[in-house]
Amino acid sequence: MSDTWLPSLKTDTPQAGFELAVKLSRVGVRYTQPSDEVRSSLRSAYDRDTAQLIASSHVIAVHFQTVASANNYWR
Repeated sequence: MSDTWLPSLKTDTPQAGFELAVKLSRVGVRYTQPSDEVRSSLRSAYDRDTAQLIASSHVIAVHFQTVASANNYWR
């Protein structure tokens, strides 16, 4: 992933900030496991596991805190 895909953490709205947080989480997974095939095969291991789903939500929340801070909490 050598392309610049994240020019800024600045967003116009909290909604856009949350969507950026989700994207940050997804890109992090792609960096960790670059194979689409492997990621797809692993999905069934976590798609019904509440602990892993909660962990995913936590990662998004941490990214959202970062984005919100970068946007001065949209004040």
